[in-house]
Amino acid sequence: MVSASTVLERIVTPIDGESLGAYGVHVALGNDVAERRWRSDDRVNIYSVSKGVSALAAGIAVDEGILTLDTRVGEMLPDMQLGTGVESVTLRHLLTMTSGIDFAWFGREPAPWPDLAQEMLRRPTRGPGEVFQYSDASTYVAMRLLGAAVGDVRDWLLPRLFDPLGIDNPQWHRCPNGWIVAGSGLELRTEELSRIARVLRDRGLWRGERIVSAEWVDAMRTGVVDTGGDGDFSRYGLATWAGPGDGWRLDGLYGQYAYIANDRDAAVTITAHEEERPHRLVEIAAAALQG
Repeated sequence: MVSASTVLERIVTPIDGESLGAYGVHVALGNDVAERRWRSDDRVNIYSVSKGVSALAAGIAVDEGILTLDTRVGEMLPDMQLGTGVESVTLRHLLTMTSGIDFAWFGREPAPWPDLAQEMLRRPTRGPGEVFQYSDASTYVAMRLLGAAVGDVRDWLLPRLFDPLGIDNPQWHRCPNGWIVAGSGLELRTEELSRIARVLRDRGLWRGERIVSAEWVDAMRTGVVDTGGDGDFSRYGLATWAGPGDGWRLDGLYGQYAYIANDRDAAVTITAHEEERPHRLVEIAAAALQG
């Protein structure tokens, strides 16, 4: 079996050769790990990889009986004004970006409305499950549903996810009302993110401890919708993208990745600031695992 250090070298060589802006790469093959750094392992914004952590939060809540994928927005946010058809929008629609509500907002932008969730939900839907529109706002509203039941989602996750993984007091960017941005803004080190990647690879387990059900992790990558996009952006699950190759990934701006190849017992984690060709980083990782 190929070693983690061998796969790492297959990744590092083209990153250096193509002058890509990687901060760090962590490779886990079974229990064999290897990493390379181009700068110190500081916490950085993992951007839309945060959506995957939000999906894990939703899965833990489902395991605890707090929510289901079919929970509707009005059940958890009864005081919200809902646009036409929005009463049928569920947690599943929000996590798969298929609410049908035409509302694109991203966490790196100011939120000019008093309440981001109300601004999204007051607009009509074109049909829940009918239209894919990628937006941080969709994940934000999903976590507002959870927050209505548990309070601050980051704090609720501390004993359920972050503390068991040894991720101490992570910070998450917040909206003007104090809720986590959810779809972006979680700050982690490469190695900390690699622990979350291994939970995904190991179907919800961390060193033998159950973090979230295996069924939920399976659903994150198999419950995919057609986005209308091309290639590695054509299929989206519960906050995950399918590809490259037979793997699946959490994917963030400027080259933040947790790439999982279950058939190789592999997880490759990348943090970076690559503005021109960020997707090239995960393409290299997938090719390195192929050999």
